[in-house]
Amino acid sequence: MLAALGLSPDHESVYSVLAGRAQADLAELTVALQLPVDVIDDALCRLTACGLVKSTPGGVFAAAPPAVALGAMISERRAELRNAELALVTLAEEHRKAMAGRTISELIEVVTGVEAIRHRFAQVQHAARRQVRTFVTTPFVAVPPGANPVESQMVAQGVRYRVVIDQPALSSPGVVAETMESLRQGVEIRVTESLPIKLMLADDELALVPLTVAAGEEPGAVLLHRSGLLTAMDALFETVWRHAHPLDLAGFGEPAADVITALDRTILALLLAGLTDQAVATQLDLSLRTLQRRLRHLMDLAGVQTRMQLGWHAARHDWT
Repeated sequence: MLAALGLSPDHESVYSVLAGRAQADLAELTVALQLPVDVIDDALCRLTACGLVKSTPGGVFAAAPPAVALGAMISERRAELRNAELALVTLAEEHRKAMAGRTISELIEVVTGVEAIRHRFAQVQHAARRQVRTFVTTPFVAVPPGANPVESQMVAQGVRYRVVIDQPALSSPGVVAETMESLRQGVEIRVTESLPIKLMLADDELALVPLTVAAGEEPGAVLLHRSGLLTAMDALFETVWRHAHPLDLAGFGEPAADVITALDRTILALLLAGLTDQAVATQLDLSLRTLQRRLRHLMDLAGVQTRMQLGWHAARHDWT
């Protein structure tokens, strides 16, 4: 809990015990914490230096009031972070000016190998301050479904994520579950029939474009810095985004007024996203016959005769 203030778990344990008592000596702390004496002694020295603990000549220790002592440390850390942010702005501007005079080889970096691509994939996301935009398509080589923990970290920090996934990728095993989790975290996701490339954009500063390789070849990617080519990637994403079909949790959620089930909503959401019956059945671990029987039931509930009519009814009555 106090690691952000530079305190170790042992420091925190010692301070927590003292905070719950009027005072204690080294022997009492040793019994309470079941830690070696030298560990507790080192922790007390550190806590005293930080102003979190006060000692008396008689070897008795007491915790300084947390609101005062910890509050001062938090204020100091906030000031340090603010200074770091100001330094970041200055460095980013210097970097932008330097980039203006860079050669083509400096603006375009070729990355090869799975581990190198994974590293750049995470690095590009960490570089974003406003938004990350991605195209998700098959095959999954360097970063398979469920292998991007950076996304949830960045979303929690306020970075906007916009993702376009194509129908073949959405049909891949495990992708629907990951998509639902991303939607819960606040990621904006749309579906399109197909995508020409994989892509990740960090603000308008960086783009990572994985390269298509033949079977057996080492995977590669291109890292683009701010340039005309990156501007073209930006425009491509926005064009595809405007025409893609939005997904939201309502399509995977709980039934409204007991009309349809959560499974029915998921089936409709995936079908409206363009997946085939067989792809939907595979994703939801259903037989094709069961899926079609559910669809027939939904058509009966809606009082319609065709899939198209069912889609219109679902949209008008908030079934997706």
